[in-house]
Amino acid sequence: MRIVLDTNIYVDFARGKPDVVDLLATQSTEMLLPAIVMGELFYGFMKGSRSRHNEEKFHHFVTTLEVSIIHVNEDVARKYAIIFSDLTNNGTRIPINDVWIAACCMSVGGTLLTRDRHFDRVGQIDKIVLP
Repeated sequence: MRIVLDTNIYVDFARGKPDVVDLLATQSTEMLLPAIVMGELFYGFMKGSRSRHNEEKFHHFVTTLEVSIIHVNEDVARKYAIIFSDLTNNGTRIPINDVWIAACCMSVGGTLLTRDRHFDRVGQIDKIVLP
């Protein structure tokens, strides 16, 4: 399965949470990370007291596990417009970064792995929402 990682899933993996580590080890054939998730992670690293350590750990994760980065391009932007329009028409809101993350997922045809229940409102993507 092509798994697109949400920010909270990388954090859980980095902390060694068994449910995430096991799921990625047994279910993923490919791991992908939206550039937006990278931005959220780098922001979190900057706020913390161990920013250099966390950034090195992140780069090791990406390199060692051959995680592909999903860059924002015209296709992703069009998917963003579709998802945001649908959410707006339904009177539903989710955090704007999460609309971009969903658009990245839709663009590559992956399955989003997250802990955020509000992704259930995005019908255009496959997702696994962990408790």
